[in-house]
Amino acid sequence: MNPMAITTLVAGIFAILMVLLSLLVSLQRKRTNTVFGDAGDNTLRRSIRAHGNFVEYAPLAVIVLGLVEYHGATAWLVSYLAMGFIFSRVAHAIGMLLTSTPFVRAIAMLVNHASFLVAGAWLVSSLLP
Repeated sequence: MNPMAITTLVAGIFAILMVLLSLLVSLQRKRTNTVFGDAGDNTLRRSIRAHGNFVEYAPLAVIVLGLVEYHGATAWLVSYLAMGFIFSRVAHAIGMLLTSTPFVRAIAMLVNHASFLVAGAWLVSSLLP
């Protein structure tokens, strides 16, 4: 396997997802003729937050995942963390863009936080004597 293959795959998926979410914001801005803010348009507001939430969490997820993989965690742990991060980011975007209830976003954030907690705990414990 290539070094850092799982993290590389996640980074690639996240790069594509970031462009798609950004494109949705841009297209909605064009539809509403809105340069700044959301002009009170709910679809634009949701698109902005879907993109914003992704940008808030995805970079640190890639960094943390990369550190876990680099420091020699088992392939299954890295894979499960990767799946958790991917699932959470995709599910959150779907929840923001396509649903009116918070259930999907809540599940996404629970998985996201759990993935960060497991990765963070593993990283800290890997440095303990």
